[in-house]
Amino acid sequence: MTYKHGISILENPTSIEQPIEAMSAVQVVFGTAPINLSEDITSVVNEPVLIRSFDEAKRKLGYSDDWESFTLCQSMDATFKQLKISPIVFVNVLDPSMHKESVTNLTVDVINKESKINQEGVILNTLVVKNADGSTTYEKETDYIANFNSDGEVVISILTGGNITGSEIQVSFDKLNPSAVTNSDLIGGYDSASNTYTGIETIKLIYPKLNIVPTVLLAPGFSHYEEVGTVLVAKSQKINGCFNATNVLDVTGITKENAIEDKETKLYDDKTSIVCWPKAKISGKTYWYSAIVAATLSRAVAENEDVPFKSPSNKRIPVNAMVNENGQEVFLDQVEANVLNAKGIFTAINMRGWRTWGNGTAAFDTDQEGIMDPKDRFIAVRRMFDWWGNSFIQNYFDKVDDPTNYRLIESVVDSENIRANGFQARGQIAGAHIEFRRIDNPINQILDGKIQFIQKVGFYTPAEEIVNVLEFDPTILEDSLFGGE
Repeated sequence: MTYKHGISILENPTSIEQPIEAMSAVQVVFGTAPINLSEDITSVVNEPVLIRSFDEAKRKLGYSDDWESFTLCQSMDATFKQLKISPIVFVNVLDPSMHKESVTNLTVDVINKESKINQEGVILNTLVVKNADGSTTYEKETDYIANFNSDGEVVISILTGGNITGSEIQVSFDKLNPSAVTNSDLIGGYDSASNTYTGIETIKLIYPKLNIVPTVLLAPGFSHYEEVGTVLVAKSQKINGCFNATNVLDVTGITKENAIEDKETKLYDDKTSIVCWPKAKISGKTYWYSAIVAATLSRAVAENEDVPFKSPSNKRIPVNAMVNENGQEVFLDQVEANVLNAKGIFTAINMRGWRTWGNGTAAFDTDQEGIMDPKDRFIAVRRMFDWWGNSFIQNYFDKVDDPTNYRLIESVVDSENIRANGFQARGQIAGAHIEFRRIDNPINQILDGKIQFIQKVGFYTPAEEIVNVLEFDPTILEDSLFGGE
């Protein structure tokens, strides 16, 4: 045993803040990932993959800083590194059996018994290694081993005792071609012959497969295309025949006027949508703003007992700048940002640090006549309606097919009113009350196996405008000068 006398130092690995969970605001992100780096490529093509940490995302889907090619990676970064929230569901539509290209007879140098292929996307199991003139094919595990480095590049290590000699080798391989992925691939569909779902259509698989309600749908890098955004909107309602979700879309433009025009041209005006402009920049990396906003939605819910009753507006976000399509910085004061808000566009302002800005869904437009229904105008109220309905379905699904008797009705009414009282006591809702009324339940309907409740709910609207009226009072000045005499 070593005798110790004096001072010694030990070091722990750097602690990384663990993401907090928001089960009532689970993001579902559609896009492309560098799945050649995945531990199991075949299991992550057009399949919902539940991820709870950045390391798990890297292991199961791969990671690259090339966000233009691999769009899912920006949501990995925004969710786990910037906003520190989980879980998230990713759907990768890049299929290596379709979206690939072949590289043949590429010569690479051998330096200190290693060769590096300076390209991303190499599909490792297609790699063929030959001698410099291509006359001899080498064997993996006998002559060499091949693995990815931290940059996603393939490193070929020459094994001692193998047959590889010389300063050059020749390699051929297939590699991912994300540019071949089309909007149609992202939209996807259902093939009845093979009983398979692809693209956005895989939304139907998430609850049955993962037992998670998809709550926030997005496709950064794709949703600014009208055909994709429109499908996201359509798929946000009645998922699996019952659940409703929010979708987060992007619009494009050099100026705020361009962004407003783009939104109107694409008819992004649904109550289920949050439309975002411009892009966000953090430490030199540019994100589609939808990736930041969706993660912020989840973070806000996690910080409020998993109840989405607070508006996502005026929340601090860890961005360094907002930029337009040309990469030019965009600085919006409240007046300019409010022009976007008035047209149902969610943006950001720099007010003692960057923060989200906007309460209105995409349906909101101040040029419309009349007062819009609060449940369709305000993001927070719309999301509470969706969350309340989704929760009711999950809470009482076990009662479907029970006998239609007084005990069933009483249990639903009592349970819901007690539940509502709890949310009201915590200041999360103004109130709610459920009833089973004779007028809603004629005997012929009951004989047909249908009963109906009515529930009145009061959700808080955001304090969007706070006014303080200042008035000069000369008597206060007089009292100060003369002591009130």
